[in-house]
Amino acid sequence: MYRGANRCRNRWYILTSVHDFKDISGVAGVATARTTAETDLLRSRAKLWDEGVSDSPQSAGFANPVANSERMGITHGMKVADFGAGSGAYTIAAARLVGKSGRVYAVDVQKDLLTRIKNNATKEGIDWIDLCWGDFEKNHGSKIADKSIDVVIISNTVFQLDDAPGAFLEASRVLKDDGRLAVIDWSDSFGGLGPIASEIVTKEKAVALAAKAGFGPLNEFTAGAHHYGIIFKPGGYKA
Repeated sequence: MYRGANRCRNRWYILTSVHDFKDISGVAGVATARTTAETDLLRSRAKLWDEGVSDSPQSAGFANPVANSERMGITHGMKVADFGAGSGAYTIAAARLVGKSGRVYAVDVQKDLLTRIKNNATKEGIDWIDLCWGDFEKNHGSKIADKSIDVVIISNTVFQLDDAPGAFLEASRVLKDDGRLAVIDWSDSFGGLGPIASEIVTKEKAVALAAKAGFGPLNEFTAGAHHYGIIFKPGGYKA
């Protein structure tokens, strides 16, 4: 169990460090059990674009987790939450930037992907990542304390969500008053890697979803040839 400054205050909330990964499937309030078919669908969606498959993703014009994390303003000592961490490309990139004095929380409903993040982090000697097996579309589903996070990342994930408004509300709950929400998603469907055209969440729709959760756009950044990137601030702030 994580014993840091952001110790979870509710008995439901359990954070596990990379050295203490526990099966918490029986704990109330965590990810709802899914059927085999639902799990397979989630896994196939996660593999639509694996940001970790290439050492130089920018060479193909795709989103570059390292460069994009820097554009988000992630710096030394910050606490970052990666909602829908998937293969962990942004989790690892953010961990490198925050260093040992910071913390990164990888949140995902797929435990096998969190195990992969754990293994990759261990290989790099990174032990300031917490694995949070939970459903961040639900209130308190991330199991992260209120107003404790500097940056929430939601990358290549919005189009996969059943309850996108719930995810934005959960991001609002965990962010500090001066925190930031960074959303990266597909601007088009490309070569079978991205979502099908009907599932694309446009930049305009992402802005509308964020607005309903009390966010306003702060700025945009170039996230890749087939992606958009938007940084939001709580409180309806507009640039």
